[in-house]
Amino acid sequence: MIISASRRTDIPAFYSDWFMSKVREGMVEVQNPFRADQIKTVSLRQEDVDIIVFWSKNPAPLVAYLKELDVRGFKYYFLFTINAYPGTIEPSVPPLMEVIDTFRGLSDRIGPGRVIWRFDPILITSITSEGYIADRFGEISDLLRGYTERVIISFAVIENYRKVLRSMKRLRETAKIDYFDITTDSAGKRRIAGELHRIADGCNMEIYDCAEEDDLSDLGVKAGSCIDQDLISKITGISLNLKKDGSQRGACGCVKSRDIGRYDTCRHGCVYCYATGCK
Repeated sequence: MIISASRRTDIPAFYSDWFMSKVREGMVEVQNPFRADQIKTVSLRQEDVDIIVFWSKNPAPLVAYLKELDVRGFKYYFLFTINAYPGTIEPSVPPLMEVIDTFRGLSDRIGPGRVIWRFDPILITSITSEGYIADRFGEISDLLRGYTERVIISFAVIENYRKVLRSMKRLRETAKIDYFDITTDSAGKRRIAGELHRIADGCNMEIYDCAEEDDLSDLGVKAGSCIDQDLISKITGISLNLKKDGSQRGACGCVKSRDIGRYDTCRHGCVYCYATGCK
């Protein structure tokens, strides 16, 4: 079983103590996000868990517990998101150099193959133009050179998520920041993807897309998956044949996992987030 911790909230940043208490108990109760009265028990016993996939913008609070996870025999890797958007878009994410230091330290400890950089999502607004995106990606790529082997990109989906659409409209009204749904502009996506591939390649990083409907492989951007069967097999040393996660978007390549997070509990406050309405 693969544990996802978590698409729904930033467990490493805000709930590391809680997570470790559940590891010691050997189980966690997970509420169905669509049926609050449905609660399932998920095993966190080491013998039941093939790997833990951590999703975070700031996993620093969890680092102190990695030795315990290692001693208990858990395998894991990190999906570490760094966008470094302005504070009006990411109001409570730590400063860039703080998270860069955390990323580098984590990579030094567990290896660059187990710390995946997510530049996610790519959000085009009146203060984050295509040029801004390329410049920011280039800056972060240079700072992470040698500390990761791959970067995953995605484009912000706005119109399909009520929470995101509501937040973006509020941003327009209160901060006078307009937004553009880049998912409707294939040519624009290709321009951005091609430029980001050029930058990533120069920093010795493979670049993958996340749940992208358009084929960007001719630009050097591979169709990717965050919960990646090949990567998991490499880390665990076990050849796995896992099913695609049917609960995700059709273009998502992730294999099936058990997510133990809860929506509307992340405190980063990012305006593009589909997992929380707490803006």
